[in-house]
Amino acid sequence: MTQIYPVLWFQDHALLIDQNRLPQEYTQIKISRSGEMAWAIKTMVVRGAPAIGVAAAYGLVLGAQEILRDHPPDRQIFLDHLRSIAEEIRSTRPTAVNLFWAVDKMLRAAHQSGVAVAHLPGILLEKAEEIRRQDLYTCQQIGAHGLAVLPATPHRLRLLTHCNAGALATAGYGTALGVVRSAWTEGRLERLYADETRPRLQGARLTAWECVQEGIPVTVITDSMAAHCMQQGLIDAVVVGADRIAANGDTANKIGTYNVALAAQAHGIPFFVAAPQSTLDLSLADGSGIPIEQRPPEEVSRLGEVSLTPAGVSFYNPAFDITPAALITGIITEHGTFKPQDLAAKFVLATSD
Repeated sequence: MTQIYPVLWFQDHALLIDQNRLPQEYTQIKISRSGEMAWAIKTMVVRGAPAIGVAAAYGLVLGAQEILRDHPPDRQIFLDHLRSIAEEIRSTRPTAVNLFWAVDKMLRAAHQSGVAVAHLPGILLEKAEEIRRQDLYTCQQIGAHGLAVLPATPHRLRLLTHCNAGALATAGYGTALGVVRSAWTEGRLERLYADETRPRLQGARLTAWECVQEGIPVTVITDSMAAHCMQQGLIDAVVVGADRIAANGDTANKIGTYNVALAAQAHGIPFFVAAPQSTLDLSLADGSGIPIEQRPPEEVSRLGEVSLTPAGVSFYNPAFDITPAALITGIITEHGTFKPQDLAAKFVLATSD
């Protein structure tokens, strides 16, 4: 299996796969300062909720290094500056809760550590590495649990996914695409259908690229073809990722996911969400409280250097939509698969074992 790691630490800096250049060019970018990491998250050099969380953790490690270079080794000064860096990183992408989860874990590690200030960057690096390793293991568990709930069919499975919830979106295995990988490894997958995912084409560019690296049969379709493919009997189940899940199971994911869920319900096709613990936001009763990031109009109005629309039109470009819990067959986590309405109670029980 080809190993894809979108975020890694090397010596004193982070290395990111530039996902804006895929699939035409595989490039790693060296990130040496916290401001560079904030830029990389905001501009989607790194994207996908779990991968953003890992990148944010490394961003605070870089920030800690900067603080000690630029200021005297005073604990309060260090913590004050670290909180400011944390706020800069938090402000980059409002919807993906994993970012906030990772930043909070890093700040707690800094506040609770009793080591000398000079050793705090090392403590933070250990915590960031722990977050990365745990996400990799979590995704492998999600893959296994997802495989167990995929429908039994007389043929190998034809799955549909939307956007990219693969290795590029995580520490290196994937949530929704982790389920696909598990199905492929176990000989249960015939083909993956990947929505292109307008306007940034993460399905066409990134999901398809990952599948090609591993020899997984993949067919790219436009977003508007998903319902037709279901009607033609080409899809056995849908598996998507998530950027934030409210306590009742309402799920924020890439714009267009709601359309796919509606089409799946209309055709009696199971619709699964695959996501780790860090994506669950129990502070929100339902999806109405999830902030929806608004992206620049140029993502819709242009394709590269080519203008797609006449001058004078306006644009609406939300990056995410909310899929109501009632449309979700099950939410696949590292602790098992739950009905959306049972998620909050069962998840608390599962994580307290």
